[in-house]
Amino acid sequence: MSIEAKFLHLQAIHNLLAPYRYLYCVDLEATCDEVDESESARKLVVVSDQMETIEIGLVVIDLELLEIVDEFQRFVRPQINPTLTDFCKQLTSIQQSDVDGALTYQEVGDELRTFAASYPDAAWASWGDYDARQLERDAGFAACPSLLEGLPHFNARKWHAGLYDDRPKSLEQAVESLGLVWQGTYHRGIDDAKNVASIIKEMLG
Repeated sequence: MSIEAKFLHLQAIHNLLAPYRYLYCVDLEATCDEVDESESARKLVVVSDQMETIEIGLVVIDLELLEIVDEFQRFVRPQINPTLTDFCKQLTSIQQSDVDGALTYQEVGDELRTFAASYPDAAWASWGDYDARQLERDAGFAACPSLLEGLPHFNARKWHAGLYDDRPKSLEQAVESLGLVWQGTYHRGIDDAKNVASIIKEMLG
């Protein structure tokens, strides 16, 4: 990829973000299941179209300062499959007690809207499009607005692909490829959100 092409891509990203003062970097963890190689064949407890958010991590970047200025983290109590699978607990490090005492998707949405009122003129970004699809799925289950209803969404993974020649398979690999230090635990919403923010700050800086 030529230097000129990268410059034009970066300019396009800045133009997309120009109307906004804040960018929310978001990562979700959700109910999930997978059959381990050591197990005999069985049906999945959680199928893909019934995945529910169990954690939202959100980090606020002030786009004028290009600095992280706040964060929001909540566990969410799942309704369809309230008992987490062993696979899910191992993958995310989220435990049953974390979600048993958590608020519902709609209640978390109310808290998030109160939080977001302090940071208007915002858009949000995630590593890929999964998080945007998952929030819509959750909203359908709960028959309420999506947690980030009305805010434009940007795919930070596509931004990265347009600026760098490597194609990291995971968020962790993307952090490493930029020479950044990984923060926290992989597959934890708030930690992954911080790492997405780190990548975006590096790209925009």
